[in-house]
Amino acid sequence: MPSKKEKTSSENPTISTCLINYPEQFNSFNDKAYAVQGPFEHLVLEMAVIFGGASLLGTLFVWLKQPIILAYIGLGMLVGPHGLDAVIDDGHIEAVSTMGIILLMFLLGLHLHPRNLLKRLKQTALVTFLCLSVTGVMIWAVLVLLFSLPLIEAFIAGLALAFSSTVLSLKLIPTTTLHHKRTGEVMISILLFEDILAILTILVLYSSNRGAHIEALLLPLKTCVFALGAWSFVRFVLLPFMGRFDIISEYIFLVSLGWCLTAAQLAESFGLSHEIGAFIAGVSIATSPISLIIAEGLKPLREFFLILFFFSIGAQFDPMLNSHLLMAIVLTSAIVLIAKPILFKYLLQHLTGERSDNAREMGLRLGQSSEFSLLLAYGAMMAGAVQQETALLIEGAAILTFIVSTYLVVFRLPTPISPSNELRSD
Repeated sequence: MPSKKEKTSSENPTISTCLINYPEQFNSFNDKAYAVQGPFEHLVLEMAVIFGGASLLGTLFVWLKQPIILAYIGLGMLVGPHGLDAVIDDGHIEAVSTMGIILLMFLLGLHLHPRNLLKRLKQTALVTFLCLSVTGVMIWAVLVLLFSLPLIEAFIAGLALAFSSTVLSLKLIPTTTLHHKRTGEVMISILLFEDILAILTILVLYSSNRGAHIEALLLPLKTCVFALGAWSFVRFVLLPFMGRFDIISEYIFLVSLGWCLTAAQLAESFGLSHEIGAFIAGVSIATSPISLIIAEGLKPLREFFLILFFFSIGAQFDPMLNSHLLMAIVLTSAIVLIAKPILFKYLLQHLTGERSDNAREMGLRLGQSSEFSLLLAYGAMMAGAVQQETALLIEGAAILTFIVSTYLVVFRLPTPISPSNELRSD
């Protein structure tokens, strides 16, 4: 018969007892615990590096009166895999950062009435298409004639770099201008049309099978069907529930965020994109006065994810470039930074009747490459359509235009982050 001490020990086993008597079970439990704890510890470390570093570097940039967005990109270059490699896994940081774009598109949709959106798209579609075409052809000619790049690779590079950045353009425009003035509405319509064209480009360029081309042709129809379904759901289901419980702010926040993310995922499953789904979700609520309340509640969450987005852009870039590639990056960036603002100003002024000062401002704000450029470069390289050097050219030129365009806008136009008191506006 076991003694009282032995009985107590068997009823309350210690860790050492389990390790001796049940080594396999204990090791299995330990592995599972580490598997759960390890990624979490990595995520906390990465967030500490990103936001702690962004705070320090951002303070320096503000003190030096520099655009704070560049601090996030610079931090990505400094601590990313091509720098100090302090971020263990930047892949999921990049994935999480796309949430910022989704929320941004949702907020833009909340302020844009469907009737105004369709009207602006009709006015700006030709302007957008002509500007993209001319810019792309100019980049293609330079890469082929001066750098002997293969025709197809030069075409893909020109097309990728011709798009404007939705995130950067709208991040640097004051909220009052964006949501309540013609300038904001025109810019949104141009950027939305570019996003649709970018998705078409991805479908056509990086898939050689016939089904992919059919998908590209069906994209406008899918967009219309999805928009009609979203409007019907909001009109007959979502808004009645919101109107009944709108006194509870947490409920409004929860339902609106749930609708944004659900619509984004449904759009992706439907063959569109997360961004278009989120934008349509916002537009479908824009007819209700409650849209303004939702927009105010989601702003801080959007800023959190956008910091991760700009950090991930810097982290992706490898600064170790040869002189030949560096020269190509500088020349293609110069085409984007000089030609696009001039083209947008001329076309907006002569085809849509914009005032000269408004057209000049919109041209300057749209005068950079897009985050889609990075996606197209990566997708083309994975599909074997371009070599790694061409993908680096696209990435380098896009990031350089981000940096230079930010300086041009921040020091010449009203922005929420301007170091000048006269130009700072929100």
